[in-house]
Amino acid sequence: MRPALVAALMASLVATVACDGDGSRAERRPPGSSAGTTAASGTSSPATPAPTPEAPTLAPRPRVDPDAFDPAAARRTVVRLAGGIGPRHATSPAYRSAADWVAGRLRAHGRVVRRAPVAVPGGDSWGVPVGPGRSFNVVASPPGLDPTEPHLVVGAHLDTVPQSPGAEDNASGVAVLLEVARVLGEARTRLPVVLVAFGAEEPRGPSDADHHFGSRAYVASLAVGERRAVRGMVSLDRVGVGAVVPVCSAGGTGTGARARVLAAARAVGVPAIACENRSSDHWSFARAGMPGVRIGSTPYAGYHSPGDLPAVVDPRQLGRTGRVVLAWLR
Repeated sequence: MRPALVAALMASLVATVACDGDGSRAERRPPGSSAGTTAASGTSSPATPAPTPEAPTLAPRPRVDPDAFDPAAARRTVVRLAGGIGPRHATSPAYRSAADWVAGRLRAHGRVVRRAPVAVPGGDSWGVPVGPGRSFNVVASPPGLDPTEPHLVVGAHLDTVPQSPGAEDNASGVAVLLEVARVLGEARTRLPVVLVAFGAEEPRGPSDADHHFGSRAYVASLAVGERRAVRGMVSLDRVGVGAVVPVCSAGGTGTGARARVLAAARAVGVPAIACENRSSDHWSFARAGMPGVRIGSTPYAGYHSPGDLPAVVDPRQLGRTGRVVLAWLR
């Protein structure tokens, strides 16, 4: 065979081997290699990343339900404070014991708790001499609270006059506060809620300047922006007696806030009456320009006496009060 013909045949054979079945240039791979491996380097080419799984979407907490309030649980708090601890004036060891217990309950309900000291003068507390000392407020905030953003405050004073176990005045208010805290731990409200057990509400003298030391200290600690952020304050003070819920503004101020609480009572079918009263911690807020309202104040025989025992308190009235508060927070 002539050399030129041999060369042509060899060229044709090489071209055939180098092409795939449809005439396109085939990729040559060493035995055992895969399409993602480069023969020269043995490295893998970038693979298409697997899709990132989406984070699970958490269902929002249900809106707060006023019917979730448990009067029996509130009643147990009254028994613990008035029957177990007893009289607890603002600077006494008994007050510190009560505050320790309340702080623990508030933490158990998911609150961020701090103690704010309050300097308290000596004086005469409903006929009993008391020395000066330090009390404190137990302040319980929702996690992540920005105090310059709109929020609500619910408070109840924890102290008593020295001679009284204080079932109605004011274990009843603290009992509603703690049961509200439990319900809020499982539900959402229209605005964040700060809960406060105030120290040193009870008088140490005859004038307006001789009581409400805890709430006055709390208000004084608020910066201007924090005061503006308080869109409403309710003081729970003597809320376990009677069958109608008193809702009191402070000396003509806060009538708009009172109207909103009364509307909340109507919404849940609780009988309520409007009143005027400065004799509780809402007055510290109202006179500083914040909307403050008191719930409670029905007269009763054991007021500021050794007879203010758990038997005085009606759990049904605790339930009415709690439902009004939760309806207001909705």
